[in-house]
Amino acid sequence: MNPAQFPLLALVLFAPWFAIVGTLFWKFPRQPRNARRRGFDAAALVLAAVVFVVATWWAFHHADGTHNLWKQVFATSVGYGSFLAVMAVAFGIRRRWLKRT
Repeated sequence: MNPAQFPLLALVLFAPWFAIVGTLFWKFPRQPRNARRRGFDAAALVLAAVVFVVATWWAFHHADGTHNLWKQVFATSVGYGSFLAVMAVAFGIRRRWLKRT
């Protein structure tokens, strides 16, 4: 396998879990469901995916290079944490925004 593809392997492996988290974020709470809410949710999910890819790529290229497996584990952990951080911030922002409306 080409070493440049290692960061993308983490995305493929985490895709089902990200789909579950993304679906829950998209579906709940059920109301209000308007165009602004759908736009915010879509932007948050796209941002989380982009941050995951960038953080995974960065961590893979900055990890200790003595063991290739460690580079993948480190990169996946940093990417996953970044994805969850973006989703948590988006959840908090959306919650405060929905309470005001």
